[in-house]
Amino acid sequence: MRPRRSALYVPGSNARALAKAASLDADVLIFDLEDAVLPEAKIEARAAIAAVVGTGWQEKIVRVNGLDTPWGAADLAWAATLPIDGVLLPKVDDPTPVRQAERAVPCAIWCMVETPRGVIGLDAIARDSDRLAVLVMGTSDLVKSLRARHVADRAPVAYALGRAVMVARAYGLDVLDGVHLAIDDDAGFRASSEASRGLGFDGRTLIHPRTIAEANRVYGASAEEVAHAERVIAAFAVAEQRGQGVAVLDGALIERLHVEEAERIIATHRATTR
Repeated sequence: MRPRRSALYVPGSNARALAKAASLDADVLIFDLEDAVLPEAKIEARAAIAAVVGTGWQEKIVRVNGLDTPWGAADLAWAATLPIDGVLLPKVDDPTPVRQAERAVPCAIWCMVETPRGVIGLDAIARDSDRLAVLVMGTSDLVKSLRARHVADRAPVAYALGRAVMVARAYGLDVLDGVHLAIDDDAGFRASSEASRGLGFDGRTLIHPRTIAEANRVYGASAEEVAHAERVIAAFAVAEQRGQGVAVLDGALIERLHVEEAERIIATHRATTR
């Protein structure tokens, strides 16, 4: 199991952010060549990312430019030479860019879901690839495409969030929530993260290091959850020894499905303990 509670975007043109990235406690570093880098700085950003991407313990992902842009194909060819874990494709609307990436890079492929067509086409995108590993919500672009507004309850993107989780679970993928744009809004970040974890998201993309600790807390397994999971497994084991297919713990029925979830919680906790 690979924890992806926190995935921090690191702009390829920001020397200070690149130098600091390996020391941060984010599970994933997404080195960004797309939105965070001006057109005239993209070639230089590749060199800057290449100089630091081999350091640190985090999972390393490079967000390339769209394959329909002047930089996309070259980004993939360059990324194929790096010691990275995957590439993140922006604005994926159909399986075509995934197939292109499969031919160009040997690593895992992540897809951004940030357009109406992308949301509608999610099933085909996920079904068509054995190399696809993670779906990443691009809620900022999605809100813009919908001509909607950023509101506290995130109602305009509720359907897209739910559909992404559903498709991810159907095809064995991880799914990450989009960024929270208000960097200083701690309460809003916490509330929206708790809500997305409740929906089933595995983690969240971030734009500032100050949000890493809270993302790790929200999307991780707490000590209380781990302790309860251990009790669930123990109670079911006793029931099985007695020839019973169910157990009762604290007045609640425990079945095999609860044991499987308890095992996932414990595995998540172990994977995030460093």
